[in-house]
Amino acid sequence: MLEIGQIVEGTVTGLTSFGAFVSLPEGKSGMVHISEVSNAFVKEIKDHLTEGQDVKVKIIGISDEGKISLSIKKAMPEEQQRDSKPPRPNRPQRSRSANVWQGQPERKDPSNMSFEDMMARFKQVSDEKITDLKRSGEAKHGGGYSRRGRGN
Repeated sequence: MLEIGQIVEGTVTGLTSFGAFVSLPEGKSGMVHISEVSNAFVKEIKDHLTEGQDVKVKIIGISDEGKISLSIKKAMPEEQQRDSKPPRPNRPQRSRSANVWQGQPERKDPSNMSFEDMMARFKQVSDEKITDLKRSGEAKHGGGYSRRGRGN
């Protein structure tokens, strides 16, 4: 029986712009999202995978509907995962002023979340950020109305 955290061999059966479908043991199939293919940025999945290719994948989520989320990069040995990460450029830190969105702390361990849960969380955080940005913009610009635009 397939379980979260298990590493298995599979075969790529299809490629899309957002990921790859992989056939797994027990007649099951799962999907590797494009962000789970490599630690490096993947613009075109076809540059990294081909149909019929055998791959080692880690099961990172199984939804209630039975959809299986997979990761190729998390199936690599830990040393290889660390070594293949691109270096992060030095960036200035954002100030912690009142208008800067700070978000909510992550309550679920992302390695135990299904792809659908991760996407739902991303959408929620994104919606909160947009709402906060709109609010701070209205406060700076007098509620979003321009005196010139009223026709007076």
